Amino acid sequence: MSAPPSTPPASPEPEAPPRPARPALSPSRAADFKQCPLKYRLRAIDRIPEPSTRQAVRGTVVHAVLEDLYALPAAEREPERATALAGPAWERVVAVEPEAAQVVDGDGELETFLGEVRALVRGYYRLEDPRRFEPQSCETRLEVELADGAPLRGFVDRIDVAPTGELRVVDYKTGRVPGPNQETRALFQLKFYGLMLLRLRGVVPAQLRLVYLAGAQLLTYAPEEAELLRFERTLMALWEAVSTAAETGDFPPNPSWLCDYCAYKKLCPAFDGTPPPYPGRPTDGESAAETFAESVSD
Repeated sequence: MSAPPSTPPASPEPEAPPRPARPALSPSRAADFKQCPLKYRLRAIDRIPEPSTRQAVRGTVVHAVLEDLYALPAAEREPERATALAGPAWERVVAVEPEAAQVVDGDGELETFLGEVRALVRGYYRLEDPRRFEPQSCETRLEVELADGAPLRGFVDRIDVAPTGELRVVDYKTGRVPGPNQETRALFQLKFYGLMLLRLRGVVPAQLRLVYLAGAQLLTYAPEEAELLRFERTLMALWEAVSTAAETGDFPPNPSWLCDYCAYKKLCPAFDGTPPPYPGRPTDGESAAETFAESVSD
C-alpha cells in the first residue's frame, strides 16, 4: 500500500455563478419596439407581468411536445406517440410557469385544453413527417454581435442541415395564418434568424420556414445574402434607437388598432393612462436584462 500524501488534496474551486444575460435584441422585442416603443418599455424594461392567455400557453405546450418528439428515435415518432406527449409537456410547462395553469379551470377543462394541443400536433403531420429526417438541433439559443456591436439573441425552434450542407430554419406557429398585411412581421422574424446564422456560420440559409399548425400551411422563404445584409443595417439602426430611448427614457406610445389587444392599454397616455416612473436602462448586472431574450412561446 502506498504512503498517504504529505499534504491533503486541494479542495475543488467553487463554480462561478452564471453571469446574467446582457441586454440584446430579439425578434419579439424588436417587433415590439417597431410597433410601439412604450409597449417595448413596459414589457422589456419595467417587466410588468401580462396575464397568461390560453392561446399563448397552448403554443408553449405544443412547442414542448414537438421538442420532445424530436428527442425520440425517428422510428418512434408516430402520431399516436406525439399526441401522448401532450400531458407530460403540460406538466413540465406548469412546473416552470405556474401561472400558466390559470388558463384552464378544473380537470374537465384541462382535458379540453389538451385536446386542442393534440389536434395541433396531429395537424403537424399533414405538413411534415418527423420520421423522415433528423434535425440538427431543436430549441436552439443563438447569440451574435453585429459589426457595430449590436447584440442579437433568439431561440430557433429547429435547424435542419441537408446532406449537401444547406441550412433550413423552421419556426412553429400555433396561431392563425397571417394575411398579406401580417406576412411582413412573419418575414421579419425569419430574416432575423437568417442573419444570425449568416453571422454565426458564414452561410445563408437555403430556406426559412414558418409552419402554421392551425391552418395547415407552410410559409417558406429563400433569402439572398444581399437582402440579409440590408436587413442587418436595419437592425443596427433599430438597436441604436432602442439604446437612445433607454438612455433618455423616452418611449412614446404609437396608437393603432393593435391597442385593443394590448395588456398595457390602461397604462398608456394615449388612453388617459399613466405609466410607472421609468426604472432606468437595464445593465449587464440586472435581471431585467434577461427580458430582452426571445421567448419560446408563440
